[in-house]
Amino acid sequence: MTEKKQPAVIYCRVSDTKQKTEGHGLESQEVRCVEYAKSKGYEVVATYKDDASGGDLKRPQSEEMLKFLRANRRVPHVIIIEDISRLARDTRIWMWFRDELAKTNSILECPSFQFGDTSEAWLMEMMSVNFAEYHRLKNAEQTRNRMWGRMMNGYWVFKAPIGLKYEKVGAHGKLLVRDEPVASILQEALERYADGRLQTLSEVKRFLEAQPDFPKDTKQGEVRIQRVREWLTQVLYAGYIERPDWNIDLREGQHDGIISLHTYRRIQDRLSGRKTNMANLSYSRRCGWAPLGASLTPLLRAAA
Repeated sequence: MTEKKQPAVIYCRVSDTKQKTEGHGLESQEVRCVEYAKSKGYEVVATYKDDASGGDLKRPQSEEMLKFLRANRRVPHVIIIEDISRLARDTRIWMWFRDELAKTNSILECPSFQFGDTSEAWLMEMMSVNFAEYHRLKNAEQTRNRMWGRMMNGYWVFKAPIGLKYEKVGAHGKLLVRDEPVASILQEALERYADGRLQTLSEVKRFLEAQPDFPKDTKQGEVRIQRVREWLTQVLYAGYIERPDWNIDLREGQHDGIISLHTYRRIQDRLSGRKTNMANLSYSRRCGWAPLGASLTPLLRAAA
């Protein structure tokens, strides 16, 4: 009579697209876990793969795994993870998983770590979890610092707004460029509102809805009025960047805008009910019309 093998479940996780193709990609994790199961004589009955942060508890596949284990708690399963950091990179989340797995009579195993019931084993486990959490937080800190540095130099680092897209441009790396034909449609809408040809946000909304190539917000072909206001107040369209919550004040961007700074300011004046006094404006090739005096100086890079 053939002896029944110990059932095992494999859990793999990556936190970004880059990891999928590198050393800790989903496939490489699964291969190592499968080989470990073979060496132990286990029968792999299910494999769960998540693409989510190790500091996030809400993961579709880990939830499915726990549902499976709860439904089969009468038969203890071995849970195989390629590395401690694959299950969690947050101490609180790790402890939560450990408690939930214990309720299902599951046994946690790893090719690169020996779990145990002794005080020494518990110490080593928590040290490994703490190091994984430190590594996650340090990566986030370094990423934020790099993003802040690029914004200080005039590069936008967040999602591109409608009408703009990212392209690799020489030494710039990823740079915002026009996304046609949407850029030209939006440019016309913004300029029409600035000079009064479109009097209200509703008129801008209807103008955009009438353009077949302009993306709509609903299946009925509607553009939401809130989105119109967001586009009218988006300084990226003038070739500038600003992010107060990151301590990035208004500055000239490395990208080219789809409207001039003067057009942008006329839009803001119209939105606030102010009138633009042309006598108090001067003209520059980069900014278009702008206020006289030195108020614009901080926005411009020093001439070569």
